[in-house]
Amino acid sequence: MYNTLSTQLKDGILEITINRPDKMNALNQEVMRELALVIDDIYTNPGVDSALITGSGPKAFIAGADISEFLSLSPEQGEELSKKGHTIFQRIEECTKPVVAAVNGFALGGGCELAMACHFRVASDNAKFGQPEVNLGIIPGYGGTQRLVQLVGKGKALELMMTADMIGAEEARQLGLVNHVTTPDALLDKTRELLKKIQGKAPLAIARVIKCVNAHFKHEEDGMDGFETEIVEFAACFATKDLQEGAEAFIQKRQPQFKGE
Repeated sequence: MYNTLSTQLKDGILEITINRPDKMNALNQEVMRELALVIDDIYTNPGVDSALITGSGPKAFIAGADISEFLSLSPEQGEELSKKGHTIFQRIEECTKPVVAAVNGFALGGGCELAMACHFRVASDNAKFGQPEVNLGIIPGYGGTQRLVQLVGKGKALELMMTADMIGAEEARQLGLVNHVTTPDALLDKTRELLKKIQGKAPLAIARVIKCVNAHFKHEEDGMDGFETEIVEFAACFATKDLQEGAEAFIQKRQPQFKGE
């Protein structure tokens, strides 16, 4: 179905692998087009409860964009390219199902931006993160200037983007860019373990958590009030069967069986 991606659905987890190992899994226009399609599948396929995004091979998650495609672009075409990237990565960020990045090597430029668009990140101890665009005379164009600030703070984000320095997995964890660091062999198992744990919770509540957290960062952009969003989404939980099941299971001292209703 895909030329640049491979996918596998198991236990409700859709595993998406960027599959261009000879190009260090660099993002080109075909990868972005196919990413848009597979993200649509996460939204619409009832068999998908969560998703995991990783890269093919032992060296790279995604080592950046395919720079050869940039050389012939006009400013207008550059704007269109950036808009498409923003749309796709925002779809990941706003997905009501958990999407986690399993970063298995270099996550640079657009690769770092894709990882940051996911709800959180698990990294192998050989992973490297960076936004080196200024080395090429450009800036991050797929949301990196905004999400890096959100995750590591203004000062460190500016330093990383202006120096183009790479950081290792452990420093990324200390900064809050990464949640967990594992060995390369344990990376996918750790990510699956976290997703399976989340899948055991109430799916409508998980979706509302994502919406409320995203609302915190959208206040200046479109006037959303995170506190008001929380009140609205908290109230909406009381119309769900999942809340009834969760409360009854707690009282009865048993595991809840959520149905997303």
